[in-house]
Amino acid sequence: MASCGLLGAKLIHSYSPEIHSYLGNYPYELFEKSADEVEDFIKNGAFTGINVTIPYKKTVLPFMTELSETARRTGSVNTVIRLENGGLYGDNTDVYGFTEMVKRSGISVEGKKTLVLGSGGASVSVIYALESLGAGPVITISRKGEDNYANIEKHADAKIIVNATPVGMFPENGPSPVDLGVFKECEGVFDLIYNPARTGLLLQAEKLGIPGMNGLYMLVAQAVRSSELFTGKNPDDGITEKVVKELDRSMKNIVLIGMPGSGKSLIAKKISAFSGRPVFDCDDEITNATGKTPSEIIEEQGEEAFRKTETEVLKKLCARSGLVISTGGGVVTRPENYPLLHQNSTIVLIERPLEQLSSKGRPLSRSKGIKALYEERWRLYEEFADIKVPNNGYRAGAVAAEILRKLKEETND
Repeated sequence: MASCGLLGAKLIHSYSPEIHSYLGNYPYELFEKSADEVEDFIKNGAFTGINVTIPYKKTVLPFMTELSETARRTGSVNTVIRLENGGLYGDNTDVYGFTEMVKRSGISVEGKKTLVLGSGGASVSVIYALESLGAGPVITISRKGEDNYANIEKHADAKIIVNATPVGMFPENGPSPVDLGVFKECEGVFDLIYNPARTGLLLQAEKLGIPGMNGLYMLVAQAVRSSELFTGKNPDDGITEKVVKELDRSMKNIVLIGMPGSGKSLIAKKISAFSGRPVFDCDDEITNATGKTPSEIIEEQGEEAFRKTETEVLKKLCARSGLVISTGGGVVTRPENYPLLHQNSTIVLIERPLEQLSSKGRPLSRSKGIKALYEERWRLYEEFADIKVPNNGYRAGAVAAEILRKLKEETND
């Protein structure tokens, strides 16, 4: 049986073991190594095949006894097979993965000026794939090269942007390597990052109406090709699409929004019980961070102080993946909260009739009145929500089950 894994420097947040669990019946481990440990591991490690990630895709190249044509041309190896004679065969399945990503996106790159952000190991694979697909000219933007971020405006006519840097990757969610507003003719954006699902760059693209795609499809497609090399078996038809859908659903948070008293906290706990996802209540997290309940903060410092604290808590909480998160009723009143929720989540609006909402223990509901609060917020709830689920006095478990059913249905569409 193959003994496989992933070699890299920091692997705690890797999705590779989960991906390979769908692809074959072989053990897949994470091999986190420092730079001075790589040579000994590559030469003597107990593996039959491994993937290689940041920052060792070029480091392992000198230790290969055989190279695929793609690995030789790119000077980058991300898949290593131990041969029967003890030698090492190096391949580059990132090229295949990115090519499949572009095809799946439906974004045409042929004959289009393309900027590749970053000059590391991932960028060489991207450039090779782009040129093979007929993109051109393909220009690398680096920090210190001739074409850099300080003079990037001279390429404002670029039609395709590819981010091959780690800017915006978890846990440093939010930043974008460039301002897409510079590129008035941009027709497509690819970001190799897959965590978060919507990086700062992709959130910009979405806002500007530019088609975009994250790196999850590339990650899975290259893993499928690697698995084929590990096992010598052809992958099942449609396996890439199937695994991408499963991962996308499991990675994304389920965020509940809705009026105070709509049942979000209890429904979130039921979703957690049914799905095994960790559950977090934003109000509880605020209390943990400040030592005061939301009601105490509002009564002592005012609503604005509470909203600022709420946003800071959301920044940390919503950067994570695979959670169930129950938010406060007023989370939609600050526009800056939307990208925090949207970056890595499916946002579910819990709809409950006004006559079933209670103001007990809720200072804003008491002071403003439930009807006035609803009239102030309902359009915002609609704008934030990806899906809506009614809670007309049903048991929380029934509402939770309906949410999970709808999410599965969306994944299978």
